[in-house]
Amino acid sequence: MDNCVFCKIIKRELPSTIYYEDDKVIAIKDINPAAPVHVLIIPKEHIVNVKDINESNSQILIDIHKAANKVAEDLGISEKGYRLITNCGAAAGQTVFHLHYHLLGGVDMGPKIL
Repeated sequence: MDNCVFCKIIKRELPSTIYYEDDKVIAIKDINPAAPVHVLIIPKEHIVNVKDINESNSQILIDIHKAANKVAEDLGISEKGYRLITNCGAAAGQTVFHLHYHLLGGVDMGPKIL
């Protein structure tokens, strides 16, 4: 957890462009965007990925989705649509092992993810 890049961003040890923050989550600009709008929504509590969601921390999923709605509205993509994705494990493409969601939009992405 000490080398977790998101933990360092949350603690303000690394710079980031913050779009939204409350006591549970932070939403930041992705430094390697895959779409015109690409925001990472990250819980402040260190959770590795969705496999680590349990009865005691499941509220974070609601908090993440509420933040996604707010960010999408603020960035003007709420009405047209956006994609919300999380990767779970290395084989799924997870490279930072701290739960986070990618909010992607600002372009017609079509029906397929791959």
